[in-house]
Amino acid sequence: MSKITLKNRRDMLHAVVMAGGSGTRFWPRSTEDHPKQFLNIFGDRTMLQSTVDRIESLVPAERVWIITNDKYVDLVQEQLPNVPTQNIVGEPVGRNTAPCVAAAATLIHDRDPDATMVVLPADHLISDTETFLSILESAESKASSDNSLVTIGIKPDRPETGYGYIEFDEQHSDTFKNHNVKRVKQFREKPDRETAETFINAGNFLWNSGMFVWQANTILNEFAQHLPDIAEEINKLQSSLNEKKQKDSIDAFYHACPSISIDYGIMEQSDSVFVVPGSFGWNDVGSWRAVYDLRPKDKDGNVIESEHATLAHAKNNFIQSSSGKMIALIGVENLAVVETDTAIMVCNLDDSQGIKDVVNYMREKDHLKKFV
Repeated sequence: MSKITLKNRRDMLHAVVMAGGSGTRFWPRSTEDHPKQFLNIFGDRTMLQSTVDRIESLVPAERVWIITNDKYVDLVQEQLPNVPTQNIVGEPVGRNTAPCVAAAATLIHDRDPDATMVVLPADHLISDTETFLSILESAESKASSDNSLVTIGIKPDRPETGYGYIEFDEQHSDTFKNHNVKRVKQFREKPDRETAETFINAGNFLWNSGMFVWQANTILNEFAQHLPDIAEEINKLQSSLNEKKQKDSIDAFYHACPSISIDYGIMEQSDSVFVVPGSFGWNDVGSWRAVYDLRPKDKDGNVIESEHATLAHAKNNFIQSSSGKMIALIGVENLAVVETDTAIMVCNLDDSQGIKDVVNYMREKDHLKKFV
């Protein structure tokens, strides 16, 4: 059998972009009808568009797959007109990331049994695209060489408590396309501050980016080994793809699957997991605090994204509004003020994760649901 060339391997590389989240931590700009991944938080392109733009030199639009919520399919088509309609998969119900990956792997394997797939969140910020792509190529090279599951780990620059961590084996290291590839010892949950400092000092911990690379056949075999309930539904999905419309098959698959993450269901169970460490200006942009941190600031540390705002004796605040109303902050620090046509949100920047609690409260109240 002839060896698969790099060019041929490139032709078998598919990208799966997970774009089904509701983006509650970015309320009030992010709503259930128009969540975070469809917003242009940085620049003129939305976060989803930027994710696809970033990889276009490796994966053309015809091999990009978007897994999203049913109600966002039209929005995805509008924002990504070059991605084939059949590659935009609407989930009828949310079942976390394992069924999402399983459905994508099944569809890709059906089209190309030799395919390798990279799985990416739709709403992360990456500032150094060149380095990121070179790391993806290294991960693809490792994944294509054997039956490995490869993830991308971010070299930490602080004891962050908001991310999960990956502990790698310092004694085991290979090189693929100029980047080290480490064997993963274990995944660690989001730590407290003291534990995070221990991780940083140890030197063999990385942030878990939630990005993965593997052969489609490899991940399907891992489902058979570790998640037999989903594997059974995968078999049904494979059988029905030739008999039913793709949408009907996908709907039946999701309704039958349990809700479980790919991290817990596969990555933490498998003994064939490797990580490529990288540093490429990554941020999961998980809160308004993250946006504030990434923005340029005035001499008082304020970020003002409004034509009509006045501050007096105010420091380290974030204002975003396009309503035309005057916003005045006096004698306050560390606040986020975000205004839309229908809502005003004010919070301490250090408590911006609490927005999720407010959104969940509004969802439970009939008279407030219209604001979510």
